[in-house]
Amino acid sequence: MMIHTLTVNTTARSQLVDITSQVRKIVQAEKIPEGCCHLFVPHTTAGITINEHADPSVAYDILSELDRLVPREGNYRHLEGNADAHIKASLVGSSLTVLVTGGQLVLGTWQGIFFCEFDGPRQRKVLVKVVAD
Repeated sequence: MMIHTLTVNTTARSQLVDITSQVRKIVQAEKIPEGCCHLFVPHTTAGITINEHADPSVAYDILSELDRLVPREGNYRHLEGNADAHIKASLVGSSLTVLVTGGQLVLGTWQGIFFCEFDGPRQRKVLVKVVAD
């Protein structure tokens, strides 16, 4: 059971990148019939979430509402210009666990796994570990 590293290249300051297919490939390669897939984002201005991946307007709406809740400009003490990205990353979270059964990720019909960029564009990492029950 090794830790796999996915590289995600983002192209915008805020972006949700669907990484479901890459994670599925890792799970299938591990050949673990039952267990969990742990995902971790080792960045303070990025996160990871599960949401609908059939309609791209959902990702747009998520980013739009996060921008409304936590605007880029504000009365922040962190003066590097990315305080909003730190707050958004904290709200979204930096890790997920997805069940694995029959050697496959257990996701709902419309669910996908998204890397959440809040301070891009950048090259980022997602760490993935599949663990057997």
